[in-house]
Amino acid sequence: MKFSKDFKKIKGDASIRKFYRNTKKNSIIVFANIEKIKNLLIYDSINKILIKNNIIAPKLLSQNYRNNYIEIQDLGNKTIYQKFIKNKKNQYLILKKVINVLNKIQKIKDKKVKNFNNKLYNIENYNNKVLLDETKLFNDWYVPKKLNKKKIYLFKDKFNKEIKLLLSKLKFENNTFVHRDFHVSNLIINSKNQIGLIDNQDALIGNRAYDLASLIDDVRYKTSNSLKDKVYNYYLKTNKNIHAKKFKNDFDILSVLRNLKIIGIFTRLAERDKKKKYLKLIPYAWKMIDNRMNKNKELYNLKLLLASGFPKLITNLDEN
Repeated sequence: MKFSKDFKKIKGDASIRKFYRNTKKNSIIVFANIEKIKNLLIYDSINKILIKNNIIAPKLLSQNYRNNYIEIQDLGNKTIYQKFIKNKKNQYLILKKVINVLNKIQKIKDKKVKNFNNKLYNIENYNNKVLLDETKLFNDWYVPKKLNKKKIYLFKDKFNKEIKLLLSKLKFENNTFVHRDFHVSNLIINSKNQIGLIDNQDALIGNRAYDLASLIDDVRYKTSNSLKDKVYNYYLKTNKNIHAKKFKNDFDILSVLRNLKIIGIFTRLAERDKKKKYLKLIPYAWKMIDNRMNKNKELYNLKLLLASGFPKLITNLDEN
């Protein structure tokens, strides 16, 4: 697809979408000829819900769904990730502001909205089947690259059973707006120094611990355990009605499952899509998985299983 010379192609993300920026008009073209419903229709629908709830997200300027693109407001190219790099001493203060945005997101009650084709879109549930299918990406892509054929079948079977068991131990209901990719690269700082959200098309109604785990145990930027704990405690301080023990249980489980999923996705990006740059993030994902498993007894059996297949990546195996 060709656009006018005013539109310059910009670096995309891990998805199949393409992006073009028009600095004169302050807009961005989002082009997607695959998975159009999610990447164009649902994306704008979620943006509308966020905007309705006074959360900054890209507004729709025009749409040409037939030709596979929409034009949206340009929130800018300055992300929390970039601010982190320049302000390492102020990371906690930055993340406190992000938590305040997360708290606003988690108050959203809207689950339905009319899309630009005038059809009703209902945000779907982030149920255990979806979580299981996501975590299986670790089995489907990473495990075959690392284990021999004799071990793969047995490992996969035990892994799936253990993940199902862990999912059954989640305490919180699926009743909260979950962005699903709530991390430093998707948090935009606009011209008024306010935080906005992009990459919103995957939002579901799920467990309130998920987005916090996505933010704190973010594979894209390394943070110390002390900073992780400070941000986690700030969230609890601003949500005093939460049952702390149950929430910690869900946070640890969902953080581990998310990073196992990410390892699978990054392996797939390298193998299928030839985007090998994501492979360098996998060791830190393993480190965060190991960290959470060492802090939660409910994850001990998973730790033993992962140690059987990937012993060099798991520590403190004798602790129970």
